Amino acid sequence: MTPHNGPAPASSPASHTHTAGRGVAVSVTGSVLFAVIFLIAGLLPGWGAEEIFGWRVVLTLVTLGCILPFLSWGRAEIRAVAVRVRRRPALALLGVFAAGLVGVQLWLFMWAPLNEMALSVSFGYFLLPLSMVVVGRLFFADKLSTMRKLAVGAAAVGVAHEAFSAGGLAWPTLVVCLGYPVYFVLRRKIGFDNLAAFAGELVVLLPLGVFFIVAGPHGLSSGGPVDTEGIWAAWSIGILGGVAMALYLLASKWLPLSLFGLLGYVEPVLLVGVSVFLGETLGWSALLTYGPILLALVFLGVDSRRRALPTKQ
Repeated sequence: MTPHNGPAPASSPASHTHTAGRGVAVSVTGSVLFAVIFLIAGLLPGWGAEEIFGWRVVLTLVTLGCILPFLSWGRAEIRAVAVRVRRRPALALLGVFAAGLVGVQLWLFMWAPLNEMALSVSFGYFLLPLSMVVVGRLFFADKLSTMRKLAVGAAAVGVAHEAFSAGGLAWPTLVVCLGYPVYFVLRRKIGFDNLAAFAGELVVLLPLGVFFIVAGPHGLSSGGPVDTEGIWAAWSIGILGGVAMALYLLASKWLPLSLFGLLGYVEPVLLVGVSVFLGETLGWSALLTYGPILLALVFLGVDSRRRALPTKQ
């Protein structure tokens, strides 16, 4: 499904299985790192979401800058993006729009745990895989196995219960579950589905990030004592964010969009755990929301296991 600059080389079922296996591994690892970032952000009282967002933009860009130029595939991606923009300058405007979309998501991820909206954002990530499955079917003709269909059905039951019991969906939930699919579809359609393009999006966000750092509660204009522990935590968010986003975008590149979306359930499960740890509460009715979603994870695990088994000749 990933756009190519030339004809796609022939590939065997074994190569597809190997690529899918790598995609699953990096997706799960990225989800764990995102949960760690969510936790660190929630443990930074006195820090504004904008200031943490600024450090994340700057240090994620620095992290990618230490990775991409020193890897052959990274240099190839940089050249490919540069060539596409040179041939079609209008793509740069779409890239700026993509930067805006992902910038909102990066900010919201820092804002929610500081404002008792962590569960709302977590539920947005529960809804996101369903949105991605629909998008995958509509725009990329992804095929769903029986187990994936069962996973989608089980997850839909949990999502419907949550929407009904809560009397609607909070705005952070909608921003996540509707915004990210637009972002991923746009990147694939314009051929910017790689880490080099994401680094370019961070370059667009860099002036805003620097402004938030300088003008923030701990910036140059604060005049207060240096919060050493807080700065180290903010720096950790930025570095881990670079690694996690790299893994996440690699997974989106290596996996069919529907499978990539369903694997997204790992992250919100972890985010809910972080939300509870930070003090938000879940009632017993949450079992009717998260029970079916965990069942969806079981179906997905069975499907992945079946696909990993060697095919009899």
